[in-house]
Amino acid sequence: MSDGNGTPTVEIPDEGLQGRALTTVFVALMLGMFLAALDQTIVSTALPTIVGELGGLDHLSWVVTAYLLAATVSTPLYGKLGDMLGRKPVFIAAIVIFLAGSMLSGLSQTMLQLILFRALQGLGAGGLIVGAQAILADIIPPRRRGRYMGLMGAVFAVSSVAGPLLGGFLVDNLSWRWVFYVNMPIGALALVIVTTRLHLHVPHTRHKIDYLGAGLLAGGVGALILMTTWGGNQYAWDSPEIIGLAVGGAAMLVAFIWQERRAAEPIIPLTLFDSGTFRLVTGMSFMIGMAMFGAIIYLPLFLQLVYGASATSSGLRMIPLMGGLLTAAILSGRAITRFGRYKIFPLVGTVVLVLGMFLLSRLDVDSNAWVASLYMAIVGIGLGLVMQVLVLIVQNDARPQDIGVVTSTATFFRSVGGSFGVALFGAIFASRLAGELSRLPADVIAKLGDVGAIDPARAKQLPPEVRADFLQIFANALHGVFLVGAVIAIVPAVLAWFLKEVPLRTTLGKGAPPIEESLPEVPVETEVRAAAR
Repeated sequence: MSDGNGTPTVEIPDEGLQGRALTTVFVALMLGMFLAALDQTIVSTALPTIVGELGGLDHLSWVVTAYLLAATVSTPLYGKLGDMLGRKPVFIAAIVIFLAGSMLSGLSQTMLQLILFRALQGLGAGGLIVGAQAILADIIPPRRRGRYMGLMGAVFAVSSVAGPLLGGFLVDNLSWRWVFYVNMPIGALALVIVTTRLHLHVPHTRHKIDYLGAGLLAGGVGALILMTTWGGNQYAWDSPEIIGLAVGGAAMLVAFIWQERRAAEPIIPLTLFDSGTFRLVTGMSFMIGMAMFGAIIYLPLFLQLVYGASATSSGLRMIPLMGGLLTAAILSGRAITRFGRYKIFPLVGTVVLVLGMFLLSRLDVDSNAWVASLYMAIVGIGLGLVMQVLVLIVQNDARPQDIGVVTSTATFFRSVGGSFGVALFGAIFASRLAGELSRLPADVIAKLGDVGAIDPARAKQLPPEVRADFLQIFANALHGVFLVGAVIAIVPAVLAWFLKEVPLRTTLGKGAPPIEESLPEVPVETEVRAAAR
């Protein structure tokens, strides 16, 4: 058999890759995802040093925002391009773009250069996250995929804790530039493995890329993310800038939907929403992202103010949350592979998430540290039972030729939900805090500065009796944030009941892409033995 250009190919075995061939490729995919997730947090501890050398304090937040914005906007584009052009070349391109952005970020001489190169880095990161999950669907059937999806979910937990710690170590012992240079050897290893060991067939069908749809989607989502980022911070919510971004973003998204209805090969085919499973999963992803990113972002600030933790140690105190996520993701993935059942995990996970959010709303200035750790662990367990399982469900429901776009769309909705969650909870927190602070003397309020960006160092300088009152006010303001997070988490808990449990395929299915004959042969293991290990 040939691919049409004379290159001999063989079909991927119906049971997918196994043994050493699978392990090698999976390590490379994990490395790619780890880099993309790590760079969301590793820069945080280096920001003060970066400002000290490059200046540009007013634009400091853009070092993080540019990366996240570019990664979010590019996510659906990578999914579609992978389906059209082949996942291997698109994944390789994402690695190269990410490494180029990393190197250039390390070489930056001005804050503007750093922001632009961080955006380039983010463009690569979007492809790393989506590409890794989509390639996994090409080489492992859904019945066996759960355990590997669980491990991928654990990557995010590890990177969220390791990022600030590694960033602080590199800044203290080398230079802030090594926060970016450290990506080079890891990314190079992933690139070599993917290039030499992953032998997916590259389709040769001519495709017409929907450039207009891609531009409208990127512009619309970018405008709305900027609206949620700037609203209540750089600009008031009723300012012309925020209103303009809201109207412009909504208009471009309406135009995007119109374009997708007429495009020959749309970026996000609207026919995907004909599937009830797809609609439920994207809705759940959006709401879970909203609850997760929107509420949990305030936990480090709570730990710093109430328990007096430093920025670095507050990251360490988040380990219970990440440990719960990691453990639940791995164990649920293994259970899915072993028993072939998945609906129970989003059902239980969303209920546990609601419970965890409610318990966080009960935290007070007098709460013991172990109580806070326990509540965070409960939230982590809830998230771990849901996040990666949703991706597996939507992949199992999709046709092989749509794997990339359904994977990227589910991830995309979660990221956009997170952006809106940050804006919503930020507005709730600022409003409640401002109302409570009005009880304090005016000079105390002046010392604290902007209520939307409380500085723990300033709070420590308050007189003891005033500081005690402020901490109580701060905790009361956070109660509303976590309560709203619990209410929002009820929505995916309800939606989970309507998920239909479709049997997980034990094969890749008809139409799975072929691989080159150079792939080494490995012994075929049974599914039960694979699950047991």
